[in-house]
Amino acid sequence: MQTLYRSTRDPKGQTITASQAVLQGLSPDGGLYVPTSIPEIDLDLNELKDLSYQDLAYKILRPLFSDYTDEELRLCIDKAYGDQWDTQEIAPVDYHADNAYLELFHGPTIAFKDVALQLLPHLMTVAAKKNGSDKDIVILTATSGDTGKAAMAGFADVPHTQIIVFYPKDGVSAIQEKQMLTQTGKNTHVVGITGNFDVAQTNVKKLFNDKELAETIAKAGYQFSSANSINIGRLFPQIVYYFYAYGELVKDGRISVGDKINFSVPTGNFGDILAGWFAKKLGLPVNKLICASNKNNILTDFFNEGTYDKNRPFYVTSSPSMDILVSSNLERLLFYVSGEDANKTAELMNQLSVSGKYTIDSDMRAKLADFAADFATEDETAAEISRVFSADKTAIDPHTAVASKAAESYKANTGDNSPLVVVSTASPYKFPQAVLNALDVKGKDEGGLEAVKYLQEKISVKLPETVQRLFDAPTLHDTVVSPDEMKDTVVEILK
Repeated sequence: MQTLYRSTRDPKGQTITASQAVLQGLSPDGGLYVPTSIPEIDLDLNELKDLSYQDLAYKILRPLFSDYTDEELRLCIDKAYGDQWDTQEIAPVDYHADNAYLELFHGPTIAFKDVALQLLPHLMTVAAKKNGSDKDIVILTATSGDTGKAAMAGFADVPHTQIIVFYPKDGVSAIQEKQMLTQTGKNTHVVGITGNFDVAQTNVKKLFNDKELAETIAKAGYQFSSANSINIGRLFPQIVYYFYAYGELVKDGRISVGDKINFSVPTGNFGDILAGWFAKKLGLPVNKLICASNKNNILTDFFNEGTYDKNRPFYVTSSPSMDILVSSNLERLLFYVSGEDANKTAELMNQLSVSGKYTIDSDMRAKLADFAADFATEDETAAEISRVFSADKTAIDPHTAVASKAAESYKANTGDNSPLVVVSTASPYKFPQAVLNALDVKGKDEGGLEAVKYLQEKISVKLPETVQRLFDAPTLHDTVVSPDEMKDTVVEILK
């Protein structure tokens, strides 16, 4: 049975195929694509401990991308999860300070975005062929630090594609910026903007919906698509590692098949934790998904009070990938908890656009029981890095520390001692100065790389080769524009 997709804002529920949704990224009405029904997967939980990551990915993604042939999907997966990873496990689980940590930073850019963005380019190029597209694909994306580099690493020199990344010039770590500005590939373009991530993301969405711009680039032989988690080709590959983590806990004797477990997830744009929610809907025994925020705790307030209000101060923190006040993927969850009411979803999104806030009703709130929410201050984040390090000299990055602290708070507040997995989204080497500060190690920060050297001497985590190569990599991109100049910049790049 084929899985079809519809927009969260279309009351008519018009449908398209998975490959069409991958190509389009965002629906023309501004909504996000969701499956018309949650498919069944051909998977016995007893199999999990014995499946390779690649075989598990195929089993889970097969019904979600049902218009791809078996051969097409297998080839995409094999290309995505090969020698570019520093472990054949792809997403290994390790244990520190009484919790399991799902390590999603073993790919080429040492962050969890690699898991989906090594696959998306292949899904997209196959989709273009399947749908007879005669235009080159332009990946237009906003990044809070990780998506941009991971997307460029995935799409670099992929035929018939261009990728344009906008990032907040003063809103990413030194290592994140170094990774982006040294990115090779004739089709890669990196542009800093004088604004925060929310400004970048809002303006990118406007560019997607700009009909004049679409006509201009169409005449030049291009069409837009997205590498952000608004694209199902980004979102759904993340489901796989929740199942993989469960299998690893079974294999390690930490749980028995059928036991329910909790996941604590560092959350900004709401894509990663939403993938965990879809995993539960597909049959994974999940008890609670803990939505972990930093000082920008808009999601904590939403889950605890039922009101989403972005009219609040924006904080730059040590976990910049979570410095977000507009969590795009939350729209998909709203669609489901509203009873798949597209009119209601569109109304809430319009309220957010006009007044910067909305409140959900009691029936919708009752359907959020799969989630818990908490946040960590900057001091609590640093203290959590130090706590985990003191156990076995293992360092975790600030985003992981936020999730780890939220997990500890959840256990203390609820008494729920179900087995718990902290989703570890980045290597500590991606945020070396923040980790050093947390460990109270004094050292200079010269473009982030000097801090890497200090950190390497301090912790037991091996320095990834991808970071080692940054020391000698030349800067290849240096453009910085105002938000108002983003449209003209895109046109200029694609001339």
